Amino acid sequence: MGTNDLPSEIRRFKEVREDHDFTQAEFAEKLGIKNSTADIERGRTKLSGQVITELLRLFQINPLWIYGYSKQKHLNPDKGDISPKVVIVDKEDNENMVLVNQKAAAGYPNNIADVEWYQNLPAFDFPIPQYRNATYRGFQVEGDSMLPNFRPEDWVLAKGVESLEYASDNKVYVIVMQDAVVVKKLQKLPDSSRVLLISSNEEYAPYEVAVSDIQEIWQVNSKLTFNLDEGSSNNLLKELQQSMLELKAQMTEFKA
Repeated sequence: MGTNDLPSEIRRFKEVREDHDFTQAEFAEKLGIKNSTADIERGRTKLSGQVITELLRLFQINPLWIYGYSKQKHLNPDKGDISPKVVIVDKEDNENMVLVNQKAAAGYPNNIADVEWYQNLPAFDFPIPQYRNATYRGFQVEGDSMLPNFRPEDWVLAKGVESLEYASDNKVYVIVMQDAVVVKKLQKLPDSSRVLLISSNEEYAPYEVAVSDIQEIWQVNSKLTFNLDEGSSNNLLKELQQSMLELKAQMTEFKA
């Protein structure tokens, strides 16, 4: 197999090694691979999620660049580089939309660059023009912090954001942090090292997070819901909230 016949990820893997003047044996030791990287560079061994993770950790190599989905070679967390770490394609090299349910979301931050982990999640090709020419992912909503716009167990379909510079204030995003996945409105702060996350449900207070704690950001542009009677549900929510306020007022009067 000639060099030009190798997959782009193999050619770019070799490019990273040569950029840093490593021998195959030295590069293997650096990445925790047995012996050398020769089998990878010949296309005999696939790149594992662990190797992709090490390339990101040690050399700030953008996983999307490795697989040919981005022109941005290096990521710099201090500048808000929060692009998707893994993309999944089918046999025809068409990108699939991966679905991350509530249970999978718990393990998502720790497996964010593990290609094999993603293989266990459902994925499909969404044949709609609006979902082409970008990386999309589906996340299931957990909790009531984004009511009334997003309900527990709704699905949000979101587009990967390559840099925090491209994120807009007060739009809804899926924020993948070091230990959690949340759906929130995002607002930039004068201190560029931090952002403010805002819930739609006013019962939840906004809170700040460090940009360095954010691994990925996905901009929500549509949702799948199984609660079509939204009008009556919204009224019910308002009635419940009003009842709670009245109850609190009565309790305050009783204590007085």
